[in-house]
Amino acid sequence: MNNRRAFLAATAALAVTFSASQALAQKKYDTGATDTEIKIGQTVPFSGAYSVYANIGKTQAAYFRMINDQGGINGRKINLIQYDDAYSPPKTVEQVRKLVEGDEVLFTFQLIGTAANAAVQKYLNGKKVPQLLASTGAARFNDPQNYPWTIAYNPNYVSEGRIYAKYILANHPNAKIGVLYQNDDMGRDYLAGLKSGLGDKANMIVGEVSYEVTDPTVDSQVVKLKSMGVDVFFDASTPKFAAQAIKKLADLGWTPVHILDINASPISATLKPAGLEISKGIISTQYGKEPSDPQWKDDPGVKAFFAFMDKYFPEGDKLNTVNTYAYSVAELLVQVLKQCGDDLTRENIMRQVANIKDFTPSFALPGIKINTGPNDYRVNKQMQMMKFNGERWELFGPIIEDSGPSG
Repeated sequence: MNNRRAFLAATAALAVTFSASQALAQKKYDTGATDTEIKIGQTVPFSGAYSVYANIGKTQAAYFRMINDQGGINGRKINLIQYDDAYSPPKTVEQVRKLVEGDEVLFTFQLIGTAANAAVQKYLNGKKVPQLLASTGAARFNDPQNYPWTIAYNPNYVSEGRIYAKYILANHPNAKIGVLYQNDDMGRDYLAGLKSGLGDKANMIVGEVSYEVTDPTVDSQVVKLKSMGVDVFFDASTPKFAAQAIKKLADLGWTPVHILDINASPISATLKPAGLEISKGIISTQYGKEPSDPQWKDDPGVKAFFAFMDKYFPEGDKLNTVNTYAYSVAELLVQVLKQCGDDLTRENIMRQVANIKDFTPSFALPGIKINTGPNDYRVNKQMQMMKFNGERWELFGPIIEDSGPSG
C-alpha cells in the first residue's frame, strides 16, 4: 500500500513538473503577433517636401520581403503596414492611431522624423505600444525613465553636437562659430550638444539662426551669419535646406569651415543637388560605411547589400546612404525579434531592444558595435569624422564614443 501511495505521489509530482515546463514553453503573444505573423506599423513621408526619406520605407519593405522569402523570423512572416504622413505631425497622429487601433500592430517601427515621433510619443507610451528604433536622434527619444516604450535608432543629436565641439576645439580653437539650425527638437539638440561640448568656450558661438521646415529657403539666414564674421559654419539641418545653404555659400563666395550634421550628409540627397565641386571640404561624421567608397568594394556586408538591392529593390539607388541606413535599421530589428524567440509580448520586445550586446550591422564602420542597456537607450553613440573630397567622403581620425550623459 505504501508503495502504491509513493507511486501515485511521484506520478502527481511528475504531472505538475510536466505541466509547469509546458507552460514555460508556451508561446506568448500580444496583439499583432501570432504563430505565423508579426504585424508592424510605419509612417513614411512618401509625399511632400521630405519625400527624399521615402526610400527608408521602400528599402525596409524590400528587406522584410527578403526575410519572408527566407522563411521569416522564428517561422513568422513580417507584415509591414506603411502609411504616408507627408512629414506632417497631425497626419502622423492620424496614421499611427489607425495602425494601433485599426490595424492592431504589435509595435511601430522607424517612424520617420523628429516632429512626427514627438507627436505620437505620449500616445504610444500611454498605450504601452513600442515606438521602436525611431528615425530621429533627438534626446527625448532616448529617455527610458520617462518614456520606457520609445527608443530611437539615430545617433543622439546632443552626442553628435558634442563630438563636433571636440573637433572645433582641437582644430579651430579661435573660431567664430555660426549655427544654422532647424527650429525643432533636432536643431535645438544639436545646438545644445555643441554648447555642452564647448563648455566654458561656448562664447565662441557668435550667431545662432533658425529656420522653419515650411520656409522656402535659408538664403537670408546664411547671409545673416556671414555678416557676423563667422568662420566656422555649423549647419544642423536636413538635405533640402543643407543643399540650399551650400549653394548660397558658393553664391556669396564665402568659404568658412563648413560642418554638416549627419542627417544632411548623404551625397545623393544633399551634395549632388547642391553641386559636388562646391561641396568639397565639408566636414561631417559617420558611423556607417559609404557604399560608393572603393575601400569597401570587397566588404562582405556591402556586397550582400548590393545583391539585395539588385533582387528586391532594383529601382533603388545602391549608392544612396538613405538606403544603406534603412537596411541597417532593418537588420537590427531582425536581431531584436530573433532575441524575442516565442515571447512576442510588447514588454519583452522592449526588454530585448534594451539588451543588444556587441551587434555589428553590415554597414558599421570597423570598431563600431551596438550596445544598449535598460538605462541607456542610445543605439549609436560611436562615430568617426569625415571630409568630402568632391567625389566621396573620406574618414579621418579615431572612432569617437560620446561619454557624456545619455540624455
